[in-house]
Amino acid sequence: MGAVFREIYAYREMYMNMVKRNLRTRYKASFFGFLWTFINPLLQLVVYSLVFSTIMRMNVDHYPMFLFVVLLPWIFFASTTQEAANLIVSNHNIIKKVYFPREILPLASATAGLVNMGLSFLVAFIALLFSHIPLTWSVLALPLVMVIEFVFTFGVSLVLAAVNVYFRDVEHIWGIVIMAWFYLTPIVYPLNMVPAKYLKYLFLNPMVTIMEAYRDILYYGVFPYFPGLGIFALMAFFVLIFGYLVFMRLSRGFAEQV
Repeated sequence: MGAVFREIYAYREMYMNMVKRNLRTRYKASFFGFLWTFINPLLQLVVYSLVFSTIMRMNVDHYPMFLFVVLLPWIFFASTTQEAANLIVSNHNIIKKVYFPREILPLASATAGLVNMGLSFLVAFIALLFSHIPLTWSVLALPLVMVIEFVFTFGVSLVLAAVNVYFRDVEHIWGIVIMAWFYLTPIVYPLNMVPAKYLKYLFLNPMVTIMEAYRDILYYGVFPYFPGLGIFALMAFFVLIFGYLVFMRLSRGFAEQV
C-alpha cells in the first residue's frame, strides 16, 4: 500500500487539478457558477419545507431539517458513485495517451464530492440555527463521520469504475440499485417507524449506521453510537481494499476496452 500512496503523491498536482476541474465543471457556463454549491441545498431545503409542512405532513419536529441533514450525505454517496461508473469510459482519450495512476480519476471525483458536501453543510448549519436546533459539541465528530463515508464511497466507486469498463450496463443497473437503496435507508422516515421485526434486517444495510450518525450529530445534537460507527469504519476499510484490488486487476485492460 505504501507504493500506492507514493505514486499518488508523485501525481498530486494532477490529482489536485482534476479535483478543481471537477468542481468547476459541475456548474460550467451557468450564470451563478460555483454559487450553485450553496444555492442548490438552499433551494432543496425550501422545497422540502413547503412540501412536508403543507402537503405530506410527518409527525416529526422540524421535519425539513430531519430530512435535510441526511439528504446531503446521501446525495454525496449516490452522485459520486453514479459518476464513478462512467469515469474510465468518459476519460478514454487521456487513458489511451497518458500514463498516470488510474485510481486518481475516482479519487478526484470522490474528493470533489466531499468538498461539495462540506460546503453544503454550511447551509445546513445556518438552517439549523434558524430552525432553533442548536449545534452542540457533537459537531466535533462530523469530520470523522464524513471521512468514514468518504472511504466507503471511494471503495464502491473503484469497483463501479472498473467493472463498467467491461460491462457497460453497470451504470444503468446502479441507478436502479441507488433508487431502491434510498428507500431502504431511513432518510425520509424515522427509524422508529420501522416495525421491530424488520429492524435487525434493516441494519444489514450499511448506510443506516452512517445516516443515523449524521442525524445524531446535527439533528439530535448527540454524539453518534461509536461502536456501530467503528464497525462501519472497519467495513468501509475492507470495501476500499476490495475495490482497489478489483480496480488494479481490471485496469490492465482499460486502454484496450475503452
